[in-house]
Amino acid sequence: MIKKLSLISLFTLLPASFYYAQTTVYAYVKDAQGNPVERADVDLVQSSDDVTADKIGYFQFVNLQPGQYQIIVSKAGLESKTVDFAVTEGEKRKDLGVISLIPAATTSDLGVIVIDDAAADDDGSSMQPTVGLLSSGRDAFQNVAAFELGAYWFRPRGVDNRYEDVLFNGVSMSKNDDGRIDFSNWGGLNDVTRYPQENVDNITPSENAFGNLGGLVYYNTRASNYRKGTSLAYSFTNRSYRHRAMATYSTGMLPSGWAFTFSGSRRWAEEGVIDGTYQDSYAYFGSIEKKFSDRFSMNLTAFGAPTYRASNSPNTQEAYDIMGKNYNSYWGWQDGEKRNSRIRKTFEPIFMLQTYNKIGKASNWNNTFSYQQGSDARSRLDWFHGADPNPTYYRKLPSFGNYTEDEFVTNSQIDWLGLYQQNYGVAAAKNYMGISYGKDAAGNDIEGRRAIYTLVDDVNEDKTYNFVSHFDTKLSDTWKLNLNFNYQKLNSDNFRRIKDLLGADFALNLDAFGADNRFNLDSEDVKVYEGQRTQYSYELFRDSYVFNASTEIDFPKWNLMASAFGGYSESQRNGHYRNHFYQDNSKGESAVYDAFDAGLKARVTYKINGKNFIVYNGTLFSLAPTLNEIFINPRVSDYVTPGVDNQIINSNELSYIVRGQVLKLRLSGYWTDISNATEISRYFAELDDSGQGDRFTTEVLAGTEKRYKGIELGADIKLSPTFNIIAVGSYGDYTYQNNPDVYISTDDEKYARGAEYYGKANIKGYKIAGTPQKAASLGFRYNSPKFWWFGASANYLADQYLDFSVLNRTPNFYTNPLTGDNYLPITDSQTKIEIPGATEENVAALLKQTKFEDQFMINANAGKTFQFGKYRVGASISVNNILNNRDYVTGGFEQGRKSNFREAYLESQRETPLFGPKLWYDRGTTFFANVYFRF
Repeated sequence: MIKKLSLISLFTLLPASFYYAQTTVYAYVKDAQGNPVERADVDLVQSSDDVTADKIGYFQFVNLQPGQYQIIVSKAGLESKTVDFAVTEGEKRKDLGVISLIPAATTSDLGVIVIDDAAADDDGSSMQPTVGLLSSGRDAFQNVAAFELGAYWFRPRGVDNRYEDVLFNGVSMSKNDDGRIDFSNWGGLNDVTRYPQENVDNITPSENAFGNLGGLVYYNTRASNYRKGTSLAYSFTNRSYRHRAMATYSTGMLPSGWAFTFSGSRRWAEEGVIDGTYQDSYAYFGSIEKKFSDRFSMNLTAFGAPTYRASNSPNTQEAYDIMGKNYNSYWGWQDGEKRNSRIRKTFEPIFMLQTYNKIGKASNWNNTFSYQQGSDARSRLDWFHGADPNPTYYRKLPSFGNYTEDEFVTNSQIDWLGLYQQNYGVAAAKNYMGISYGKDAAGNDIEGRRAIYTLVDDVNEDKTYNFVSHFDTKLSDTWKLNLNFNYQKLNSDNFRRIKDLLGADFALNLDAFGADNRFNLDSEDVKVYEGQRTQYSYELFRDSYVFNASTEIDFPKWNLMASAFGGYSESQRNGHYRNHFYQDNSKGESAVYDAFDAGLKARVTYKINGKNFIVYNGTLFSLAPTLNEIFINPRVSDYVTPGVDNQIINSNELSYIVRGQVLKLRLSGYWTDISNATEISRYFAELDDSGQGDRFTTEVLAGTEKRYKGIELGADIKLSPTFNIIAVGSYGDYTYQNNPDVYISTDDEKYARGAEYYGKANIKGYKIAGTPQKAASLGFRYNSPKFWWFGASANYLADQYLDFSVLNRTPNFYTNPLTGDNYLPITDSQTKIEIPGATEENVAALLKQTKFEDQFMINANAGKTFQFGKYRVGASISVNNILNNRDYVTGGFEQGRKSNFREAYLESQRETPLFGPKLWYDRGTTFFANVYFRF
C-alpha cells in the first residue's frame, strides 16, 4: 500500500512539462515518383537521437518537448532536404506528411564516376590522379574538387594518394611498397562502390579506423546493403578508354535469409585520345550473405579487375612542338598494328569473409578475414650492348644535330622491325666473351643467338592476409565507443621477367653496365628464356598490427569526438640473387626493420544553432616508412636508406559551416606540417665532369619538412527550388621548410657500401609540385521538375610548379670535384661560350623553380531520367575542357642528366635544351556519355 501511494505521489509531483513531452513526430520519405525511400537517414539537429526510415519510408521521433526543431533527411543519390517544425504544448502527435527527395543532379547518381588511372602507370608519382576518394558527398567543396577541379589533377590541400585511405570492410587498400591506393583493383565497379558507408574528409576522425591526412572512405560490401533490382549501363567516352558496359543485380534480403549481389563490367578501347594507347579491362564483384538470425550474419565477398592497358610517355617541349600534344614515344608499328612497349597488366583479386554480430541492444561486433593475391606487371624495352631504342633519346632529337625535324618525324616511333632485325643479325654461338652457354641434356654445347633487345616485365606478385575486427557500442544515448584492430601479413615477390625475346633464342643475365658480370654470381647459367627471371629477384615481407579506439559524446550545444591509435610493423627483404656489386648485401634475409606508430585525433563541434556550426579538427601522428622507403635499392641490395624514419604529421583545421535550406556553406582554414619525410627518386644522371657517362642513380631526400596551409570555401546557394549556384575557392601554399640531407646510390663499385652523402639540398622555400596550389570554380545547376537537368562550371587553376631535380640543389652541383671550390669562370672549348663562376646569384638564377601558366577550363553536364512504372531509364553527358585548352601542363619533372653547374649553364644557353623537363599535357576536350536501365 505504501509503494502504491509513493507511485501516486510521484506522478502527482511531476511537472506539467512531463505530460507535454509525450509528443511523437512522424513522416514518410518518398522519391519523386512517390515510392518509399528505404533507409533514409533522418538527422534531428537538436539531438543525437537520429533515426533511419523503414521499408515503407516511415520514421518517427518520440518524447519531443515543446520547442523549435530541424531535421535533415538524406539518402545517397538523392538531394538532401531540411525541414523545420515546431512542437507546441499539448500536441501529442505531429504529422510532417510526405517528405519528397528528388534525384541528386550529380554524376554519381548516373554512374558517371570515372576512375581515369592511365597516368598512374608510370613512375611519376606527381601524376597520380586526384579524383582520389571518388565521392561527391553533400559538401559543395568536396563535390567540386572531385568532379570539376579533380579532372585537372587538383588535389585538395595538396595531399596526394599516399595520405588517403580506402577501406573495404575495414581492410586497407593502400599498397605496402609505396603506401598509395591502386584504384585499378576495383576499377569499373562503379555500381557497388558508388555510396560508401562512411566518408570523412581530411583529418576528421572516423569510426572505422584512425585514418590518415587526406580523408577516409569505408565501403561495406554486405549483400543486403545494395538496392534490390537490376541495373544495366553503357558509356561512350574519349578518355583512357572508349566504351564501358556494366551490369549489376541484387536480390535484397530474401525470405530464406539469403542475399545476393553481383556486378560486372568491361572497359575497352582500340586506341585512346593519346596515340598508341589502348585498353581492355574487366571487373567482377560477387557478394553472398546468409542471415542466421536477427543477431548474426555472414557474408562472402570477392572482387577483382583484370586490366591490360598501354601507357603514354612524358616528353620534352621540343618533341611536343614537332609531333603535337598527343605524341607518345612508347609505341611503334609492327605488322600494320600499333604496338606499345609500356603495357601494364594487372590482376589482384580479393576474397573476404565477414561476420556481423549484434550484441545486446546497443553493441555490434564485426570481423573480416581477407586474402589478396595476384600480379602487377609493367613492361619496357631492355637492351644488352645496343643503342637506346627510345625515339626521343637526346641524340635523336633535332636539337642535337644528327636528325632534321623531318627525319625525327620519320623515326619518331619505336622501330620494332629494326629491333627484330638486329637480334636476327647476331651470329649463333656457343659462348659470349668466353662465358659458355652450357650444355643440353645430351651433353652437347648449347648454341644460339643472344638477344640485343628484349621486352621485359617488372613484376610484383603480392600475397596479403588481413584480419580486421570492429566493435562499437552505445555507452549511453549520447555516448558511443568504437574499437578497431587490424593485422596484415604481406609476402611480396618482385622480379624482372623476359616477356619477348624479339626473335632471339635467349637473353643473357649479364650486366652490360657492370663489366658484363653476372647479375647472379651464384648461377653459372647465364641464359634466360621467355617467362624466366632476369637481373633481379627478391621478396619483401611485412607484418603490421594496429589498434584504434575512438569515442563520440554529444551535448546540446557541443559534440566531441576523439580517436587514438598505436601500431607496430616489421619489414624484411630476402634476396634471391647475389649481385656482383653487393656480394655481401644482396642475397638472403636482411635484418628486420621495425617501426612503432601512434597518434591522436580530435573533433570539437559547437552548435551555434540548428543551421550554423563551428568545427575544429586536429591531429598529431606518426607514419612508418613504406617498403620502398626503407630499402634504398631493394632490387640489388638490402641496405637501409640513410636517415629513414617515421614521418611526423601535425595538422589542424577550423571550419564555419552553414546548413540551411537556401545556403549550404563551409569556410575552412588549415595548417599541416610533415617532418622526417623520406623521398626517393631514380633516374640517369651525369654526376660530375669525369666523362664516365650517365649512371642510374637513386636519389634520397632524408629528413624533409613540408608545410601545407590555406583556406577553402564552398557554397551551394539555392536561388529557387530548381536552380543552384555553386561557388568554390581554394587558396593554398605548399612549400618545403628546410634543407634536407641528400644521399646518392648508383649501381657501381663506388657505392658498394650503400650510399654517399651529397650534403644539404638547398630547397627551403621551394614549392611542392603535383597540383595547382590555387583554384576556383563557379557553376550552376538547373533541376527540372520533369527530371532533367543541366549544369556548367568555369574553373580556374593557378600556381602549378615543375618538380625539381634535388641533385642540382646540392653543393655537388656548384663544386668543382678537382679543386673542392666553386666552379670558376671558364670559356667552353667547344662552343666558345663564356661560362660564369658558380656564385650564389648565378646558381639561384639557373635553378629557379619553373612555374606554369594559370589556366581556365569550362565544363558542362546534362541528363534526363524517365520512369515507366517500375522501370527507370536515364541518360547523361558530361564534357570537360570545352574550350579544348591544350596548354595546361598537368605535371612534369626536371631531368637530372646535367647535374653540375657548367653543363647545366651550357644547357640553358641552347635555343632548344637537350634535357628539358619531361611534361604531361591535358588531353583537351573530353566527354563521357552514359545511359542506364534499372528495374
